[in-house]
Amino acid sequence: MSRRPEWLIEGARVFDVALDREAVVQFIGEFEDPATRRFTPEAVFLRPEGGGREWIVADHQALRQADAR
Repeated sequence: MSRRPEWLIEGARVFDVALDREAVVQFIGEFEDPATRRFTPEAVFLRPEGGGREWIVADHQALRQADAR
């Protein structure tokens, strides 16, 4: 996995390419997938801007900086 870009920080607005959705970064940290037991040291935890169900992105390369509003 490559180095995380400077703009990818907690509170940043991002675009998840895989899901075609914008979100806010809630947390960046360790995650272990309970199904596969695969460990990700810098997983990105995302939540829709207005609230809603959180999801986790293991590889930050699937994220892009969201367009300015």
